[in-house]
Amino acid sequence: MTGASVRLGSKTDAMAGAGEGQIRSLALVAGNGSLPGQIADALTGSGRTFRVVAIKGEADERTRALADTELGWGEIGRLYEFLNKTGAQDVLLIGGVSKRPDFTSILGDFGTLKRLPTIIRALAGGDDSLLTKVIRLFEVEGFRIVGIKDVAPQLLASSGVLGKVRPKDADWRDLQLALQATEKLGELDIGQAAVAVGGRVVALEGAEGTDAMLARCAELKRIGRVRAKGRSGVLVKTAKPDQDLRVDLPTVGPQTIKLAVDAGLAGIAVEAHGALIAEKDETLAMADKSGLFVIGIDRARDTEDAF
Repeated sequence: MTGASVRLGSKTDAMAGAGEGQIRSLALVAGNGSLPGQIADALTGSGRTFRVVAIKGEADERTRALADTELGWGEIGRLYEFLNKTGAQDVLLIGGVSKRPDFTSILGDFGTLKRLPTIIRALAGGDDSLLTKVIRLFEVEGFRIVGIKDVAPQLLASSGVLGKVRPKDADWRDLQLALQATEKLGELDIGQAAVAVGGRVVALEGAEGTDAMLARCAELKRIGRVRAKGRSGVLVKTAKPDQDLRVDLPTVGPQTIKLAVDAGLAGIAVEAHGALIAEKDETLAMADKSGLFVIGIDRARDTEDAF
């Protein structure tokens, strides 16, 4: 069986510099979702010590129970004070943020007020993403932002077929086509994911995100705009060129599996060592039960036989 070429487009490793040297005293700044808890479990299992700062109004109950302190968005001064007091040198920004920042807490935080000119300069103007600007705010204070790759690499997708289901010949062709589409999307800084079914690209991710794109794929099949017999088609999700993987990691999880099944897809491909599988055991078990393959694409490999 001849496989499609599966080579990721070259991109600067955005982790360069972030993971150089050993991880030092670590603090997690945790938003919403289950990921902060998963990271905490992984760190505890490896014997690492760390501190947790829960973002007020975002962190879930479990994260708040783990937290050493809970701070609002406007309490940047208190955050830096906590990090300095606990000796934290490395910071992992983890979890989602869904609410608009409430800066009323600035009024009671002298440290934030004192830094307002620096904060405004860092956040205003320029073409950099908000995440890049947030990183800069930590770096000017002498902290180093690290990523999951540095502290819990076991949570990232490994190379090869990750569950019990393997791709078929037609799946490899769709995988390669969707991969090419993600490369073009990345070059234009539009999105991270694409879906190919029956030898043609049927969906590209935009500002709506992967979940909404998959819901759109399900609707396209329902109304007959995409015709396919049985389960077919592949979702490919990869990082953009120069994407900072410390704070913006391509992620799939149980919800991705559910939506891919609803869309009638045959499988999902993500970038090996460059994408996160949230709730990994549950995600792969769901995929196996649904007959959906999940595969990690290694840029050093070029056929399915190499997996």
